[in-house]
Amino acid sequence: MASTGNIIAPVENGKLVKDYSKKKTESNGSEMGYDQFLTLLCAEMQYQDPLEPTSNTEYVAQLATFSQLEATLAMQETQENNTANNLVGKYVILKPTDEATGKTSYVDGKVDYIMYQDDGSVMLSVNGGLYSMDDLDTVADTDYYEAIGMAKTFDSMLAQLPDIENINESYKQAIQQIRDVYDGMTSYQQSFVSRDSLAKLETYEKHLKELGDEESQQETETVEDTQEENA
Repeated sequence: MASTGNIIAPVENGKLVKDYSKKKTESNGSEMGYDQFLTLLCAEMQYQDPLEPTSNTEYVAQLATFSQLEATLAMQETQENNTANNLVGKYVILKPTDEATGKTSYVDGKVDYIMYQDDGSVMLSVNGGLYSMDDLDTVADTDYYEAIGMAKTFDSMLAQLPDIENINESYKQAIQQIRDVYDGMTSYQQSFVSRDSLAKLETYEKHLKELGDEESQQETETVEDTQEENA
C-alpha cells in the first residue's frame, strides 16, 4: 500500500490497482476530478516496478481516456439539465415511491420550477411538492392533460349524485349541468370519458324523463277527473 498526500493507493507488483478509482467513487459517492486522477497517476509512476516500467504511451493513453470520459459525463450532465429546464411549464405524470412503505403512487400536474441540489440531483416542483427527476414517468402535452382533467371533472360531478333510486326532480339541474360539461368537450376530450360514466349519465337522464312522464300523466288524469266532476 502506498501513500501520496491524502490519497491511499493500493499498489500490486509496483503498479497502481486499476479499479481503485471506481472503488473510491463507490465508497464515498464522489466523482474523481483531474486533481485526484493526476495524484493517482503520480503514485503509479512513483511506485512502478523499475524492472517493468510503464511506458509513456500508456500514461498518455490513460490521461486521454480519462479526459474523454470526463467530457462525456459533462455532456451527459448538460443534456440532463437541458431536459429538466425544458420541463418547466409542461404537464407531467410522476411515479414516486414512498421510502417507508415502498408503495408507488402517481402524481400529475404542471412543473412550476426545477431545483438543483448540492449532490447534483434535480427536483421538480409539481402541485407545491418537490419530486426527484428520477420519478418522472410521462411528459404530456397541454391537450392531453386538459382532456384528462375534463374527464376527471365529469366523473367527480357524477360521483356526487345519489343512487338512481333516490333521484328525483330536484336533481334535474345538477344532471343537466353534467350533460352540459360533456357536450362542451371536444371530441378528443370526450374520448377520455369512460363508457360506463357516460352510460351512468344517460341512465340518470332516462330516469328523470320517466319521472317527468309520470308526473305529466298524473296531471292529465287529474284534469280529466276534474272535468268529469264539473260535467
